[in-house]
Amino acid sequence: MTTDDAARRPSGVASAPPSFARRHAWIGVLVVGAVLFLAVERTMVATGDPNFVPSSILLGAAIVPAAFLTFVYGRRLPYDVPAPVVATAAFLGGVIGTVVAGTLEYDAQRDLGFLPMAAVGLIEETSKLLIPLAVLIFFRRYRTAADGLLVGVAAGAGFAALETMGYAFVTLLQSKGSLIATVDVLLLRGIMSPAGHMAWTGIAAAALFAAAESHWRGRAIGRFIAAYLLAVALHTLWDSQSSLIGTAIVAIVSLAALGWTVHRVARSAGVPGRHGRRAAVR
Repeated sequence: MTTDDAARRPSGVASAPPSFARRHAWIGVLVVGAVLFLAVERTMVATGDPNFVPSSILLGAAIVPAAFLTFVYGRRLPYDVPAPVVATAAFLGGVIGTVVAGTLEYDAQRDLGFLPMAAVGLIEETSKLLIPLAVLIFFRRYRTAADGLLVGVAAGAGFAALETMGYAFVTLLQSKGSLIATVDVLLLRGIMSPAGHMAWTGIAAAALFAAAESHWRGRAIGRFIAAYLLAVALHTLWDSQSSLIGTAIVAIVSLAALGWTVHRVARSAGVPGRHGRRAAVR
């Protein structure tokens, strides 16, 4: 037995419940982030100093993704992956994911003259899985579905934050410096981010890690393909909506799918249920 194998938690043994501070840390992240954003935004409006624009866009784009990632980390799931790996996945998932997706989308649009919505979903969902796949390759001990869920949500958070920053910057330029329009984009995309990139990548990465944990058995691979196609389909439906109501419906379905994934991961790991009974280990 290797050191890595010995260090891993035995199958079906649930981790200790997270502390109160860890379970509720997301509230602190959200509140502190919101206060900082309001302080920067109000100072920028009062002084008219454009030097505050980058800080405002950064905070506005990152607060909700960071809070939701912290919320997921505080759930009662048997995570083994440490916080530094999660933070690195969020950073690299954003940078590498957006660069790869942007390059592929540009090349496809140049060659085809247009880019179907399904192609956008396919490209971006594949790009966001690069960092979770790298974690599987370079950190072989972290390959449970719970670890995949956390790493996937982290990669999606980084991607969502950087994408929102880009949209906000473009809005600022196109609106000729309208702070109201820019803040509206930050708020809307920030609030919706957990139901978008974070949910989709979390769903697909959890299935990817589960397949790796099962030594790539056929059924596990089939579940990963199904989860990946679900993420692409939800992404495509999201991009195809022309109304806020339609987007909200897709958001609800995406969050429901993520919640079902969390429930399935907890059940497979034997995490005690609401009344203290241990779920059946499959």
